[in-house]
Formats: sequence, structure tokens, C-alpha cells
Amino acid sequence: MPKRSDIKKVLLIGSGPIQIGQAAEFDFSGSQACKSLREEGVEVILVNSNPATIMTDPEMAERIYIEPLVPEIVAKIIEKERPDGIIAGIGGQTGLNITSELAEMDVLEKFNVEVLGTSVSAIRETEDRDLFKSAMIRIGEPVPKSRAVETLDEAKEALKELGLPLIIRPAYTLGGSGGGSAETEEEFVRIAEMGMKRSRIHQVLIEESLVGWTELEYEVMRDKNDTCITICNMENMDPMGIHTGESIVVTPIQTLTDEEVQVLRSAAINIIRALQIEGGCNIQFAAKDGEYRVIEVNPRVSRSSALASKATGYPIARVTAKIAIGMTLDEIANDVTGETPASFEPTVDYVVMKIPRWPFDKFVKADKTLTTSMKSTGEVMAIGRSYEEAFMKAVRSLEIDKDLGSQGKYNPWTDDDVRHLLATPTEDRLFAIYQALRRGFTVEEISKLTMIHPYFIWRIENVIFMEKEIAESFSVPVLKKAKRMGFTDDRIAKILGKKRAEITDLRLENGIVPSYKMVDTCAAEFSARTPYYYSSYEDECELLPTNNKKVLIIGSGPIRIGQGIEFDYSTVHAVLALREQGIEAHIANNNPETVSTDYDTSDKLFFEPLTLEDVMNIIEKERYFGVMVQFGGQTAMNLAIPLEKEIARRGLDTKILGTSPEKIDMAEDRERFNLALRKMGIPQPEAGYATSPDQAKAEAGRIGYPVLVRPSYVLGGRAMEIVYDEKELEVYMREAVRVSPEHPILVDDFLQNAIEIDVDAVSDGQDVLIGAIMEHIEEAGIHSGDSACIIPPQTIPAAVQDTVREYVRKIALALEVKGILNIQMAYKDGIVYVLEANPRSSRTIPFVSKTVGLPLAKIAASVMAGKSLAELGYTREPTLPYVAVKEVLLPFEKLPGADTLLGPEMRSTGEVMGIDYNPGLAFFKAELSAENPLPTKGTVFISVRDEDKGPIAEVARKLVESDLSIIATEGTAKFLAGAGIPVEKVKKIYVGSPNVLDYMKRCAVSLIINTPTTKQSVKDGFQIRRNAVDYHVPYITTVQAARAAAQAIEIAKGGEITIKALGEYHQEVR
Repeated sequence: MPKRSDIKKVLLIGSGPIQIGQAAEFDFSGSQACKSLREEGVEVILVNSNPATIMTDPEMAERIYIEPLVPEIVAKIIEKERPDGIIAGIGGQTGLNITSELAEMDVLEKFNVEVLGTSVSAIRETEDRDLFKSAMIRIGEPVPKSRAVETLDEAKEALKELGLPLIIRPAYTLGGSGGGSAETEEEFVRIAEMGMKRSRIHQVLIEESLVGWTELEYEVMRDKNDTCITICNMENMDPMGIHTGESIVVTPIQTLTDEEVQVLRSAAINIIRALQIEGGCNIQFAAKDGEYRVIEVNPRVSRSSALASKATGYPIARVTAKIAIGMTLDEIANDVTGETPASFEPTVDYVVMKIPRWPFDKFVKADKTLTTSMKSTGEVMAIGRSYEEAFMKAVRSLEIDKDLGSQGKYNPWTDDDVRHLLATPTEDRLFAIYQALRRGFTVEEISKLTMIHPYFIWRIENVIFMEKEIAESFSVPVLKKAKRMGFTDDRIAKILGKKRAEITDLRLENGIVPSYKMVDTCAAEFSARTPYYYSSYEDECELLPTNNKKVLIIGSGPIRIGQGIEFDYSTVHAVLALREQGIEAHIANNNPETVSTDYDTSDKLFFEPLTLEDVMNIIEKERYFGVMVQFGGQTAMNLAIPLEKEIARRGLDTKILGTSPEKIDMAEDRERFNLALRKMGIPQPEAGYATSPDQAKAEAGRIGYPVLVRPSYVLGGRAMEIVYDEKELEVYMREAVRVSPEHPILVDDFLQNAIEIDVDAVSDGQDVLIGAIMEHIEEAGIHSGDSACIIPPQTIPAAVQDTVREYVRKIALALEVKGILNIQMAYKDGIVYVLEANPRSSRTIPFVSKTVGLPLAKIAASVMAGKSLAELGYTREPTLPYVAVKEVLLPFEKLPGADTLLGPEMRSTGEVMGIDYNPGLAFFKAELSAENPLPTKGTVFISVRDEDKGPIAEVARKLVESDLSIIATEGTAKFLAGAGIPVEKVKKIYVGSPNVLDYMKRCAVSLIINTPTTKQSVKDGFQIRRNAVDYHVPYITTVQAARAAAQAIEIAKGGEITIKALGEYHQEVR
């Protein structure tokens, strides 16, 4: 049946900022859906708050709105655009929730907007825990014993009825947010209370615990004709009790019998038919001893569906979008084969493994226990011909400075430590299993402690057997066997006490080179025209290199704090630029969530770990003209010099395109960079470096405290701290030396009360194009990745901005930059200091590009491929009549125990953008998008340190003038009252009640402004900020942000926010 002729315009809702539980998979699915709908002649209107996405590129839809994802604003866009339909299932939980709220507000009915694909009633039946349970019972599908509740009293009744342990699952939430596993009554009450607060409908499901059962997933697809197929089945290595997003996942299912797999397949199809879901859907099961239970259904694309798409090659989001406009599976073509319809079930003849990437290196105080609530920021995927090969490739893709070896980090572990790590799931569990096997623990003992199926432990044990064989009887046949199992040359060399190059050369001399296999959805039954590849050490190679001019772009790997979707955005833009020049563009990456790893983004995709060996294997096979490292963040940049050396060592002609690795090293090497700045006469903070504690103390004494200390070559401010005395420095040095032992510790003068500045530019070696100058709202000392920033600058004088431009040009030309350059500066007492220069794509490139209308990454890639800025027509810095604010999304809600204070080490997972004609309105929209909405009525709590009381008085005055009430702790209240500001005094937490926690629990405070002081106040401050997160109260921890917030509230109360498509703003750029 052809598509519906009455659906001419469709609204797609994006998922907003990258956060724990909702990452880049929705940019991938949203971009795929946009292309899919437009292929069918449908006009697409897109709304999203996240500028760091491909789906918000001007080319992806007819009109794009970068606006807060709240129903009131989406309603205004609907009123303006009048779409025929809306698709709920592409934007993750955010898209589902907003569509449901728009329906409840009668907005959809008022403007005659149809919910396409999965209906609102089907959404309700899957998201409302009570309705879902009833639906499963109606169709005869077994579910755990459970009860849906909406009050704490009802929850306590359910506790008596079901008994501990229990699982608490909130309705309409993301990544298990607010849920958990309760072993005690105290835990139960805390989790149930929090879950009800997090749920959109204040409902949680109290469910019997199936901890220890095997968790399994099915990705299923259905069209309006009731044709159903299963795309993929997956098995969690970790048992029930750990969120599937936190679990190591493998496809196909490894431990069930074929009969059990077919039973679950039939159940999945029964469920999707009964719920009348149209499009893609994820169904989760628990199984044990021949029995199964249905856990939940996601009637939308999800993180698991992104994994299933990449694992099988089946474009789930593309097909879902076409089903939404009336098409059926038998008439939708499979783009990968070009020969089969979408009704053909994919087939895999390989093993795929996903391992999550956790942020605990940034949050050392956070609870690291893995539970039913997600904590990971990203994931990697690896493909192999065996479980062991996929496993080994996935571990090295994580980039966590850990391998399965026995040196270094695991030496201090006692056997009791290992037992504890086995019994208590954390990010170290996989390494604990390996260590336990090496120490002689039996497979049965490990399985009992972890509740992980023995099969998976046996497969890890095979890796240890192979290590012993390498150590005891190494030969060329053993080398080949080890390579087939996934061992790297480097790991083999370490086992043998040799150099990596020796093993590489031995391998190459004996013709032991990888073959590349194709992911084609059909196990090679049909030819594939848009293939992507994975390596193995089998004999047959399916890769056919062309003689075209071609370039390899190295991706950025898993999403982690400091290296997020922004770098994937730049990678995709580099592909577009190369294709426009007729250059064949290939990508190497291992992140299943991203647009860069979509089947049709590049001419060839290599799903591989991003190590020197893996990348060199691809280069050796394809013989590229060049390699681009500027777009893959620090992952790719760290490969620049090793790749250049290895390419030369092997006598290949491939070049590192763009800025030379030698100049990259100059920018990264603080001593060389500081020397270069001195030669140019450019001011910089007083700085030094040290390789020992004594040297660090001497440098800090010379410079004067406070100092900013950090290891070189790091990402996202890793291990960066402001230290105020020698004792703090000693503690820091012990930590930092472990972080980066090969590089010196950098010691910089900390510029207190300075305004930080960011600049993104592109240089071709002759001209320099400045994309924008960004003024940070928070002062220096907050990592640039965590600071809100504004374009154009609001308080920096024009003459100072001219100095900034002059320094950018000087540095770009001195470093002989060809491509992107990001420079961070600070302005204080009339002087502009240069803090650092990064000759690579930055986190702010998408924000700047969306703000000014220039595709900077694409321009940079064109320059790297040989074009000049003059040829491309980009030489003038844009000027804007409007204002854009970038704000960050912080992950504290998902990380119990983590403090919300910001500092020089990056904490944010994603970003949003607010755009309007007034800076206050732009900031107001940005905070709303960042889930930190500023109140226009209610009560504000203020408690600040002494040095902040003067500036905070003006903030409080503005808030009172905007009709907000102020409560404050004794010292702050006394100061404000003395300044003539009406204020009510509350007690500090450690003194007693009434205090701010009492107000929060009664939902009687609308905003918290808190900066810490004394040791006791630091403890108080932590409790305040932590509870603000837990009770969803907006909070601010810097005076600068408080000042901006007060101005924004004042403007928002009197002004009307602008609703305009991004293209309408760009038409006004000069």
C-alpha cells in the first residue's frame, strides 16, 4: 500500500541534550528519519534543543527550530507550522513524553495533528506501568508479580504484599531514572519516593525482584498490515538487576536453546501485535530454567535499537519513519542490499558485543554500583568471528587505560577485593573476572558471586589459556591463533617482553594480516551496495579497495565526558566536504550510537577499535591519500604522531592531512607552546612544569598560590584542579602522576575573577576565518566545557575583541594551522591572556556553526583537502543581530553521591542552545532547555560565602523586583537585610529545622543559589545541592550564573520569547 497522500508535513521532536540514558542514538535515528521522510516527498519540521546534532543541520529538514523541548513551546511551533502529523517514537523518552503531554493539553486535537505510527493510546499502554501489566495479562504473557502505586502509603502496602527484595520502576522516565533495587525497607522508601517524584505521572511499579535471571532483548518491527519481523535478539552478559544500558550485551543470544529463542520470538511478536505498535519497538525479557517474564516494552527507537541497527545493518529508524506515513514492510526497500524488501529478517554470521563507558573517573565520590538506573555516558561496539575476538576488540575500544593484563591498576587488589568486585557490580567487574581466573578462582565460584552465566566466564578463560600458550610456546602458528582471538601486537609483545614493532614485523613477514568482512543484513546471501566492514584474521577478504583518491577520517570513539557528540558532528561534516570534492571518504569508529557509523554516511565504514594497530591495518589495506585526525577529539589527535611514524616506518605514501603532527605537538606540549607565545609577544599566565613533587612545589612557590595544576595531553580537564596551598599540591601530585606518567605536570597561575573567552576559527595557512568569539558567563576556574557561553560577547570591550582576533590570527599562522583551531583566553585588568590552543575540532564547533550559519567543520575539511578559504568564499567573520547562549546538561541526577559543584575538571555530558534577540531571553531559554528552568514566581533560597555577599545582594534585589521571595541562611540573610532587601531567615541544616531541605521536601522553593564556605558549610552545601538534584529544584553554584539568571528572569517576566526557525535567524547574519 503506498504512503498516505494526506500527510504532507510532519513534525519530528528530537531528544534534547546528550545525557545519561539518552545519548547520540537519537541524533542517529532522527537524522535517518528526516532523510527517510524527505525521500517520500514529506516536508519535515524539526524541533530540538541540542545544536551538537546532525539532525539540526539546515539540510536535514525544511525548517529547524532549536528551542526548549517543553510542551508549551512545541505547541507554539505547531500553531505556527500546522503539521499534518507528529512522530513520537524518534526522539527517545523526551519525544514520547512531549507528545503525550501535547495530547493531554488538547493541542493536537485543536490543530488537527495526527500522531503517526505508534498511537498515544499505545504509548500509554506501554509507559503506564498499571496499563502495561493489564495488557500483558490480557494476552497471556507472564509478567513479574507487581503493583503500580502513586503514593507512599500505597507503596508501603505493596511492600507488605510482595516482600523484599523489590525493584522500583518509575513510569515515563529515562534510563531507569529514579528507580532501583531495594534490599531494605529504608532503601525501598527512599527509592519509591524519588521514583514518584521523577515520574511524569507520579507512578512507580513495585515489582518482585528477578535479580540473577538472564536478561534478553528483542528488536521487533510491525506495520499497519500486521506484518511483523524480529530485527535482532540480544543477551545481557550481566544478570537482571543491572539496567540493560549498563550491561555488557552480545548478539546473537549465546546461552539459550533454539527452542527457547523461538518461544521468546513468538512472545515478542504477540506483544507488538497486541499493543498495536507501528514501527520499531524494543521488548525486554527475563528468563530462567525454561521460564520467562516480560519486563518492559519501549514503543520507540532506543539505545538498544541503535545497537541492533549497527549490529545487523537494518535501518530501524528509516523503516519506522516510512511505516509512520502508511508504508508497509514489503514495499520499503532495504537500502543496504538494494535487492531485498524491509520485510526480510536480518541474518548475522558473526558476534557483536557492546560494553558501556562510565564516567566514574570524573566522579570519584559517586556511587559506582551498577543498578537498574543508568550511569554510563556511552558505549562501544565490536564485531568478531568469535565471542573472544569481539570481546577483546570491545575492551580496547573503551580507551580507559585498562587492558586485561595483570600489571598496574590490578596489582593492589587482594583476593578479598576481587571477591567484593565480583559480588558488587561496578565498572571494574569485567577486569575482576579476568583477575579471578588468573588467580585460580573456579568458573563456578565466579558465576555464583556474579550471577553471570558460566558460558561467558569460560569464554574469558579462553583468553587466559591463549596468553599462557603465547608465553610458553610462541610460534608463527600460535601468533596467527592469537590474532584470530583478538590479541593485539602490543599485548603479545608485552607477554613476550618484546617491542610491539617486532611482533608487527613478524606478523607482516608471515602474511598474517586482517581480512575484512561485510555487515550486509543477509550473511552475504545477497550483494550489498552500501557495506560496512569489520576485521578478522580469516582467509577470505570481502573488502575491495578502489583506486580513487580517498581519505580516512578517524572518529572519536565512545561518548564520554569531555568528548561527546560534538566530535561526531564534525566527523560527518568532514565526509560531506570530501564528497563534494569528489574524494572517497571512509570512517573508522566504534560507537554504535552515532550518525558517523550509519550505513550511508561514508563511502566505507570500518567498525574497529581506534588504536594504532587497528587504524594502520585499514591504512595498509586501502592505501589512502590522507588521514584526517582533527575531527575525532583527543582520541584521533593522540594517534597523529604515532601514525605518522608508523606510516613512515612501513614506507607508505599516506599523509596526515591538515595541521602537521609536529605543530599539533607544539600546541599540546605546554613548554614549547609557551615559548612560541613569548616569541610572538602574547601574554600568558605565569606557568611552569614539573615531573616530581619537589619540582612542582618549587614552581608553585615561584608563581604564587592559588595555582591551576594539570597533566599534559588530557581530555575534558581530566585531573585538573585549583590548589590553594602546598598540602593540597602534595595530594594532587600523587593522583596526577598516576593519571599521566609519561608527561610533565603543568603548573599555571590561576587568574581569579577573569572573564574566559573561547574562539573557534579555520585557517588555510594564509587566511584565518573567525567563526565567533564566545564570552563565558562563569569566570575562569570553571572548565570551559561546563561554562555557559554567549555569542556575541556582551561585556567585553570592542578593543579587547580586536586584540582577541589579532592573537588568533598570529597563533594560527605561527602553528601553520590548516583546518580548525580553538583558542581559550582570559581577560583581566585590561590584558588578554592565552590559556591554550587546540588545533582540532572543539566541543563548541556545532554551537558556533548553528549560531552564525557557517559549517565550520565542513569548511575546515575542505581546506585540509586543498581548498583555500578565498576559493570557498569564507573569509569574513559573521556579525549577528541576535544572541545565542550555550548551556550544559550536568549528569548529577543519575549519579548518587556526586557533588554538583563545578570546577576546572569537566562534568557535563551535553549541551543546549537558547537563541533570541535579548541576552536575558536567550539565557532563559537555554536554562529551560538544560532542565534547570528559572522561576518567574515562588521562593529563592540563597546561601553564599562571604566574598560573594556583595555581588549577590544585587542579584537578590533584582529577584525581589521580579516578585520572587527570598529565604537565606543567617549570615546571608543578615547581609541582605542590611542592604534593604526583604528576606526570611532559615537555619543551616546542621543547626536544625526549618531549613532549606524542609522547603524542598514540601516543594516550597523554586531556585537555589549556593556557594560553599567553611568545612561544615561545605557539608551543608553538598546536602543542599544534592537534594536540589534529587528533588528537581533548579540550582546555581556561581555568582556569575546567578547574575545572569536574575537578569533573565526580569526580562522573561516582561518580554515575549521569539519562536523562529534557525534559517530565519541565519537570513539576518551579515
